[in-house]
Amino acid sequence: MDLTYTPQEEEFRAELRGWLARVLPGLPERPDPLDWPGRRTYDTAWQRMLYDAGYADLPREATPTQHLIFLEETERAGAPYVGANFVGLLHAGPTIAAEGTVEQQARWLPPILRGDEVWCQGFSEPDAGSDLASLRTRAVREGDEYVVSGSKIWTSHAEVADWCELLVRTTPVTPETPKHKGISWLAMPMDAPGVTVRPLRTLAGSTEFAEMFLDEVRIPVANRVGAENDGWRVTMVTLSFERGTAFVGEVVACRRTIARIARKARANGGWDDPALRRQLGRLYAEFAVLWRLTQWNVSEAQRTGGVPGTGSSVFKLRYSQARQELYDTAAEVLGAAGALDLDHEWTLDRLSSLSYTIAAGTSQIQQNIVAERILGLPKGR
Repeated sequence: MDLTYTPQEEEFRAELRGWLARVLPGLPERPDPLDWPGRRTYDTAWQRMLYDAGYADLPREATPTQHLIFLEETERAGAPYVGANFVGLLHAGPTIAAEGTVEQQARWLPPILRGDEVWCQGFSEPDAGSDLASLRTRAVREGDEYVVSGSKIWTSHAEVADWCELLVRTTPVTPETPKHKGISWLAMPMDAPGVTVRPLRTLAGSTEFAEMFLDEVRIPVANRVGAENDGWRVTMVTLSFERGTAFVGEVVACRRTIARIARKARANGGWDDPALRRQLGRLYAEFAVLWRLTQWNVSEAQRTGGVPGTGSSVFKLRYSQARQELYDTAAEVLGAAGALDLDHEWTLDRLSSLSYTIAAGTSQIQQNIVAERILGLPKGR
């Protein structure tokens, strides 16, 4: 497979670099990373700048390779990350673009792309995390509405969101209807009566996650993406984006971090340790391979219609572990005092990395997907 860039793609890269060089110096100071209301304001303002410059609609209007170049160049330039727009831009938006009706795309995609509306993800429940299909939040249809009751946990960005990509059970589990077959994917307005959000504070002190309680929330049937009871298939589309392309910018950031760790080690004498040098060399190679895997996944998605395939699970599985190893190495270079400094970005990133083998599907789930869908091994009993 040819992973080189065409002249047109390199021209796009050069134009983007020029635009970033012009606009980034004029951006305001970034808010406290733990201040999500402040980050919403900052992140949506940046998204509006992208929209006005013609870069916001790249996932639909450009090739997947151009989108990859965009993510690579914005990260290398130190541009703002999607932040509070994460779920809308990288999960819900691509899902609606792939599975929504023309009317749904017209309603939700422009506000996502302009930064007018922020989304959160309402998938996991207290007893349905890795086994997501065991979810129990129920939706009973009454005419043109679903009446939804239940609870969600680890709801990403619920504290600042306008909409929620919500998984509900529209048909109870029976011997004739297994748990995967009774789920639907709904778009829920967060200001609907009956929605209660309780922020959860992470180990780093952030409130980017929340508990969400739903008490007879009425959601129009028109807000269902895909057919009733076909939500599991739609969810697999969402998760393929989450596991396949949502971490692209982070891979570039990790490659830059390796170089920064090496500079720090040279400055404080840690570079004299041959074991540390070998570890940094191995991590450099690891993230170079992950970048090539990302290119392969994007090329494959481009060939098959734009949705990442099972290769996204290979990427997610290895990236989660590599990220943890990277920030463990950063802590080693910082030393005991630096590794406990919560004001240091590497310390915060290390705490965040602990969740990566759980978030977006645990590593055990990814191993099962790789074993069954790629290697063709039988399912466990």
